[in-house]
Amino acid sequence: MTVLPKLRDLEDATFSPFMEESLLFGAHDDPYPFLAELREKGPVLKADYRTVMGLGPDITFPADAPHYMLMSYEACSKALLTPSVFSNQSYMYNLGACFGRSVSTMDAPEHGRFRRIFQKVFLPQYVKEWGGSVVDPVVNELLETFIHEGKADLVNQFTLLYPFGVIYKQLDLPPEEGKIFHKLAVTQTLVSVMRDKGVEASDKLGEFFPRLIAQRRANPGDDLVSLLVQTEVDGEYLPEDVLVSFFRQLINAAGDTTYRGTSVLLANLLKHPDQMEALRQDRSLLPNAIEEALRFDGPVLEQSRWTTTDIDFFGTHIPAGSLIHVMAGSANRDPAKFDNPDVFDIRRPNANRHLSFSGGPHICIGQHLARVEMTRAINAILDRLPNLKADPDMPPAQLKGAMMRVPHHLHVTFDPS
Repeated sequence: MTVLPKLRDLEDATFSPFMEESLLFGAHDDPYPFLAELREKGPVLKADYRTVMGLGPDITFPADAPHYMLMSYEACSKALLTPSVFSNQSYMYNLGACFGRSVSTMDAPEHGRFRRIFQKVFLPQYVKEWGGSVVDPVVNELLETFIHEGKADLVNQFTLLYPFGVIYKQLDLPPEEGKIFHKLAVTQTLVSVMRDKGVEASDKLGEFFPRLIAQRRANPGDDLVSLLVQTEVDGEYLPEDVLVSFFRQLINAAGDTTYRGTSVLLANLLKHPDQMEALRQDRSLLPNAIEEALRFDGPVLEQSRWTTTDIDFFGTHIPAGSLIHVMAGSANRDPAKFDNPDVFDIRRPNANRHLSFSGGPHICIGQHLARVEMTRAINAILDRLPNLKADPDMPPAQLKGAMMRVPHHLHVTFDPS
């Protein structure tokens, strides 16, 4: 039997990064009216989004770099599609500090070389297979823990758990290692506001994954580590430091956003029981319902870029070396692109034009897996929790955050089985 390497916990094993989330993402109830006011001032504003929202600055960014916010759909979309000017170098400061040599920090041609290898594993036809073999067992195991009770908090008992359970299963990690992995992965992202803790977590993941990669190279299985280690395009394989960075980032890029996206969709379906019933009766509406949830209150409101050259952009001169806040949350509510943008409508005809998965060459590699996970999770909930509704005896769901959004509770009742 092959012995897995062990993850080392934080020196302060009692530290919970989940309690510090509001420092990084904010605790705002509804940032959208304020974003609408800002958008009315123009498509480009000279401002730092974190400062504007009353959050502490990202301490990894150069202190002297000017900041600009892109507010309109057109401006955000054009920036994402112009990587030669709006570079992903901005992520070198924060993501690079905790994840290392991530494809998220790269530009062409290096980015394209490595991305095509990752994409070979994450093609839709392969991801669909994971739906039955990986996602469904995790989803059903979690539902079995509470379907007999007739009530639940769907965040703490389901949405907060299932995407990470999927990742543990994909990596073939035992549950106890998965929990420490999750804790370290979230802690490393705090490097923007708590540098010491972030660096410690990043270092411990950095010592674990090379050992895991070496083990899977020697004894490959059908897990994601083995697949990525063995995948090549035109004879080129992923370098170890890029692999390590990917696995460091996996919890946050895949698990965290899927947890948030699923929670947002459920929260809005509970607020609109007529739409939930329509979806229960006609599952062909589900793909568009997922896109509408991502548009309406997408898990990631802001994406950053770095200008490589001076540019006059929508009437504003932006100098080279500026930090650009691509406000996807504002773009997704832009009335110039979406009719009645502040209305949640699972039948919205252009819901899939949202920018929540970014756009251009850096569009999310894992977007197909996220959609498969959300589809499987929502179908299982609708199938196995009949008469699902918000618990009238508990506080209603309230989404929180200015950078990333999620409700911390989803109290529901249903017919037990």
